[in-house]
Amino acid sequence: MAESGRRGSVLRTWGPTMLFGVLLPWITYGMLTDHGIDEVPALLLISCWPLVELAIYFAMHRRVDEFGVMILITLLLGAVSALAFNSAKLLFLKDSALTGLLGLAFLVSLTLKRPLIFYFGRKFGTDGTPEGVADWNAMWHKYPGFRTAQRRLTIVWGVAFLVEAGVKAGLVYVLDTETMVGVSNVLPFVFLAGLMVYTIRAGKKGRARREAAEAAAAEAAAAEAAAAEAETAAQAPA
Repeated sequence: MAESGRRGSVLRTWGPTMLFGVLLPWITYGMLTDHGIDEVPALLLISCWPLVELAIYFAMHRRVDEFGVMILITLLLGAVSALAFNSAKLLFLKDSALTGLLGLAFLVSLTLKRPLIFYFGRKFGTDGTPEGVADWNAMWHKYPGFRTAQRRLTIVWGVAFLVEAGVKAGLVYVLDTETMVGVSNVLPFVFLAGLMVYTIRAGKKGRARREAAEAAAAEAAAAEAAAAEAETAAQAPA
């Protein structure tokens, strides 16, 4: 039952994002370009899908989905920047530039009250219920180690995206177009898979440290209470 609940939670969290942020834009873009619509108008039109998801999410939860905003901005940047490119090599460089901008966004978010990875963790690390979101928000205030871990993860993700952007930009001048098409499709998943593995492991270690700290605090409180009770008993008249 618990495993089924976890699968359902993952589906509710990732399903809309994959549908409106990846699957529907990809299908729609192919249909539009197959019917003769130019790249830029097609990119602008498919940007409507994450906008639809944002509207649905807000209607259901009365707050903005930060990950959906990022996808929307990425698609819009792709549409706007495509105006300046008219060759395959420059289009690949455009993709690298967008990845680099994403990495910079992570690093710049370190100057804000909460870094970007905190909001991604809240979306993908909780069940999305008000209770789950409240628990995630409470950890930011309750555990200094949690805040440190969120900032460290933000640095790792930001630097990784910058490295990915640099690698893709460099390969543009080394590989032919056909090979680069395959590489540009695979490389992001390689980096993302590595980041996800690192983040999950870091999350498990952080959770173990918090549980150990809570257990130690509970033991200390119990020992203190027992000592106080013993002292009271010793002072009581015979």
